Amino acid sequence: MANESIQYLIFDVESVADGDLISRVRYPEENLPGDEAISRYRAELLDKYNSDFIPYTFQIPVSVVVGKVDTRYRLMEIVALDEPEFRPHIITKHFWQGWEAYRQPTLVSFNGRTFDIPLLELAAFRYGLSVPRWFAPGARSYEQPRNRYNASFHLDLMEVLTNFGASRFTGGLNLAANLLGKPGKMDVQGSMVQDLYAQGASQEINDYCRCDVLDTYFTFLRAQVMLGELELTQEQQIVLETKQWLEEKSTETTVYQRYLSHWGDWKNPWEE
Repeated sequence: MANESIQYLIFDVESVADGDLISRVRYPEENLPGDEAISRYRAELLDKYNSDFIPYTFQIPVSVVVGKVDTRYRLMEIVALDEPEFRPHIITKHFWQGWEAYRQPTLVSFNGRTFDIPLLELAAFRYGLSVPRWFAPGARSYEQPRNRYNASFHLDLMEVLTNFGASRFTGGLNLAANLLGKPGKMDVQGSMVQDLYAQGASQEINDYCRCDVLDTYFTFLRAQVMLGELELTQEQQIVLETKQWLEEKSTETTVYQRYLSHWGDWKNPWEE
């Protein structure tokens, strides 16, 4: 696959809490084991905020899946980084090095500017990785790839749909995917990742991440229609080709069989 042909990297991140870090930072005098520190912090968050999701600053990436999309918006490949070892420091290294190896294509996410990218930036900090082209410290702020409004380097679909947070997008990626007839959340939710990881269910986490990348890809295609970059007929043809591609790949990546079993075609009101 020629690096020049890849124009977009559709990505999603799944992460888990670092129990040892939580123990050291939040309970420094108690010497709590990591699992106990996580449980205690989750209970405190649930009591205070009605959610036990631990802030990304205490988390590490355990799954990053990337969909490689060419200049014609065709999905060429989906890869889970550092499979099957899924080592956080290698995942982080492969993500940032891959972005550079493919000549800094546009990153595409759903709410990635709030969570996924900050987590991967902090992971680079944690693991001593250099990412000078991403931070571009000598460039003008609006030209830096990580600048919030620089959509040529990072297109966050949540920001497209909310005018950079001017409105709320209740329902998230799950809703966006369902508007298009795509599966959205199936048998795994993001809130389940921490417990799945504790159970050693890395495959389930990566399968979930793959499906989120697919939902993000289809949301991206429709966003390109809305932005005037694709015709609706072109998008529908690409969706059909992608479905056929998933059918071909489903024998080696079985989660695609489950995704296809929940597949729904978008009802085109212009053809009624």
